[in-house]
Amino acid sequence: MTRNVLIAGAGPGVSGSLARLYAAEGGSVGLLGAEEDVLTQLRSEVEAAGAVAGSAVVDLTDDAATRAAVTRMGEHVGHLDVVHFNPSAYREKDPLSLTPDELLEDVRLGVGALLSLVQAARPFMGPGGRITVTGSMAADSPWFGAASLGVQKAGVQNLVRSIDATLKGDGIRAVSVTVRGLLKKEGPFAPDNVARALRVAIDQDEADWSAEIPYTG
Repeated sequence: MTRNVLIAGAGPGVSGSLARLYAAEGGSVGLLGAEEDVLTQLRSEVEAAGAVAGSAVVDLTDDAATRAAVTRMGEHVGHLDVVHFNPSAYREKDPLSLTPDELLEDVRLGVGALLSLVQAARPFMGPGGRITVTGSMAADSPWFGAASLGVQKAGVQNLVRSIDATLKGDGIRAVSVTVRGLLKKEGPFAPDNVARALRVAIDQDEADWSAEIPYTG
């Protein structure tokens, strides 16, 4: 089964691995990211894997720009089968040095941008559509030295549950995969293995659907 896939926050890590994984299945892969050179490289890899690829440089904290980019890609391919949300902000500040404005800025990317993405993608999604999110153990086991990351991951996990409950009546489901380990170049927590866990999550039996799945390697 080929799918039209849109990946937001596309880069060289887990999202890049996921893009190549879907590319190997055919269909099309749309990439939204912040760095043009990274997107150019990833787009070439996706095309080499056998998929039609599109990309757009966009600041995902810019609601209007994000919606416009998603709409262009949705109109180009006609429908979206899978929408993946990957971004988060990493800021090494503990709760005594992190400012309220910095926290809100980070949450705007790691949580709020998911609303822009889903709301813009919804007109192009139908029954069987899937929304996935790269989660993290920071949601419930945060490191105090990067306090905003835990807030982002807890918030986005919670938001995914609400999105899933909102859309399940239309046959569209949402799931976050909680990565319970540190990403490494090799081993169980290498990006390719995490990407496979995200890919497997969309094939859950809908009757037993879980909006949050732990990946323990």
